[in-house]
Amino acid sequence: QVQLQQSGPGLVKPSQTLSLTCTVSGDSITTSGSTWNWIHQPPGKGLEWMGQILYDGWTYTSPSLKSRTSISRDTSKNLFSLQLRSVTPDDTAMYYCTRGTRNWGQGTQVTVSS
Repeated sequence: QVQLQQSGPGLVKPSQTLSLTCTVSGDSITTSGSTWNWIHQPPGKGLEWMGQILYDGWTYTSPSLKSRTSISRDTSKNLFSLQLRSVTPDDTAMYYCTRGTRNWGQGTQVTVSS
């Protein structure tokens, strides 16, 4: 059973960097063909895909967030991470990590506020 456990702060100040980690159990992030995603959902809006890291380490990010987003991984710890730089209150959202579309983390509510 694949489980994704998210960790990271729920409150970030404007202009700072939002950092979230997703620790995976029950599967390896290097499993061939697997994709590991970050998705967010601002209040009152739909889910928005932010980016992903593939099993081979390649990363892809949403064009709208590309300049501020980094996705990385630590294969020794079987986790992957999101960094969103220069946050504003518009980045306030629920953040999720996923394996493909089937397995989801528990979600992290992140509020950007001073």
